[in-house]
Amino acid sequence: VQLQASGGGLVQAGDSLRLSCAASGKTFSTFVVGWFRQAPGKEREFVAAISWSGTTTYADSVKGRFTVSRDNARNTGYLEMNSLTPDDTALYYCAVGRPINPSNWQVYDWWGQGTQVTVSS
Repeated sequence: VQLQASGGGLVQAGDSLRLSCAASGKTFSTFVVGWFRQAPGKEREFVAAISWSGTTTYADSVKGRFTVSRDNARNTGYLEMNSLTPDDTALYYCAVGRPINPSNWQVYDWWGQGTQVTVSS
């Protein structure tokens, strides 16, 4: 599976962005799609995930602001980010796999290249 993440950019605090994660392969619909981020000098952290059935999981820091979704017909996952703050600045990655714990980045099988999100104050 190959993943292509896109949609990052430079925005101001309070703005919104939508990230996309386009996947190759015919089995996308059976995977969990996870979103992670990593800021300079910090560890990679879980942001959100959506299962094959549509069950979603969010980090506490983004609950109520971010929405994860997927379009299996388009082999694409999405991360809608609203009310962005400078603390959301990071390189955002999408990943797919069949993790038991979707918040554990170490158990995902395939990763996109990352898309940079920068939020200015």
